Amino acid sequence: MHLVPIPNPGETVYYGKPGDPVVVIIHDMYGRLPGLDQFATALSSRGFRVAVPDLYDGVCTIDTATAERLRDQLDLLDALAIIDEATAVAQDAGTEKVGIIGFSLGGRLALLHAQAGSADAVVAYYATLSPDDHGVIPCPVLLQWAETDAWDEGSEPAEFVDRLKEHGTPVSEFTYLATKHFFANAGIAERINGQSAALAFARTTVFLDKHLGD
Repeated sequence: MHLVPIPNPGETVYYGKPGDPVVVIIHDMYGRLPGLDQFATALSSRGFRVAVPDLYDGVCTIDTATAERLRDQLDLLDALAIIDEATAVAQDAGTEKVGIIGFSLGGRLALLHAQAGSADAVVAYYATLSPDDHGVIPCPVLLQWAETDAWDEGSEPAEFVDRLKEHGTPVSEFTYLATKHFFANAGIAERINGQSAALAFARTTVFLDKHLGD
């Protein structure tokens, strides 16, 4: 396996001022690559307390086969507990508002976590839930799609959005032309689409400002 150690292994890294609205960022199957530091720093500069957990206990990778193994070995309940803890620690500083951003695997975890009712807003990049996983998400959801992607049967974006709307979940969605899955991962050179990633980030901040602001 092509594993790379990361700083602060197994810990949640925090950015921004304690007491600001909390945003938890959940990495994709490649792990907590350095590009997430830049994303978190930029988001914290806009008035958010940002938490970036490590779901892989101190490693990341840019090798797809290794990333798929790490993803498949991840215990979802353990991952959701890590997200819970990261949120609680940030909330202890005095804010009640919580947003979650997840990328691919992290997007699925964000959507699952939101079903518990603890989030005020969720942003999921190229992620859906299957009918078996899907429950009511009581907060607004922003979905960021790649133009070209592959989905399991029943998890296609249109079907997922229909289920969200049936449950009464407020949904916003954007599709980015000439992009593929992982287009916002700055650590994967062959995947990143800088222009679309920047636009998606801008839309993310507007959405979070709307739902987490005073």
